[in-house]
Amino acid sequence: MAEKRIRILLAKPGLDGHDRGAKVIAHAMREAGMEVVYTGLHQTVPSIVNQALQEDVDVIGLSIMSGAHLPICKKLMGMVKDQGLDDKLILVGGVIPNKDFPLLKEMGIGGIFPGGSYFDDIVEFIKENVTSR
Repeated sequence: MAEKRIRILLAKPGLDGHDRGAKVIAHAMREAGMEVVYTGLHQTVPSIVNQALQEDVDVIGLSIMSGAHLPICKKLMGMVKDQGLDDKLILVGGVIPNKDFPLLKEMGIGGIFPGGSYFDDIVEFIKENVTSR
């Protein structure tokens, strides 16, 4: 029997208009054998949660370059819990200062990948943390 492919929803929340990095990450994940649903730009948190439900994903990944990662992640984690998606691996990447890592972890963010993170590290993290759930 074939191994189940990891399904990822990769989202660009808020007014952030920079998506080149998200597209490159999506490509790297596909190259690693994962299924990636990319939402496109300017997504709302409710729409991201709805798409995660509809697509039955294993991972929700946010790419945030705007600096609004704390309020966006807080809202997302509340909705994820409300919708019963708290078994999903939640990742955030982009412009994330080190000083915010503890607060994001406390919220329930599973992995934090600031700019400059290596694709292999992200892929390995996902594989290790999805299969162990």
